[in-house]
Amino acid sequence: MNYLDPTPEAGREFYQEFKGKGRLVMLNLVRFKRTADYSHAPHLKKSGAKSGRAAYEEYIAAIRPVLEAADGKVLFYGECGAFVVGPEAEKWDRALLVEHASVDTFMKLAQSPVYLENLGHRTAALEDFRLLPMTSITGGNF
Repeated sequence: MNYLDPTPEAGREFYQEFKGKGRLVMLNLVRFKRTADYSHAPHLKKSGAKSGRAAYEEYIAAIRPVLEAADGKVLFYGECGAFVVGPEAEKWDRALLVEHASVDTFMKLAQSPVYLENLGHRTAALEDFRLLPMTSITGGNF
């Protein structure tokens, strides 16, 4: 089973769990389609075929200014290899760590016109996706 978007229930649980917890880091695991599929958003497709990787880069370029304007930032964006510990069959192309000032700023980004206008690039690009929210542990041993 592939995942691209949260269910309404998962979205509500995410918001309730992280509301008021301060800065939020989102781990994104991304698997690209070989060829981007713009059948759901033909208005975004430019002439010629494009790889999923290229479509995702277009999505990132469009939303990054909105992210940064909302006090968010990309902490890490890189290529993935095989798991050292984990399922051998599970492979990811890219990983991102994106920091948001709060769950509210994340939700504001996800509802912004620029994000919504460019979401079709992300959908066209992705074969599968995981999104894991995290907050800092205070008072830990690190």
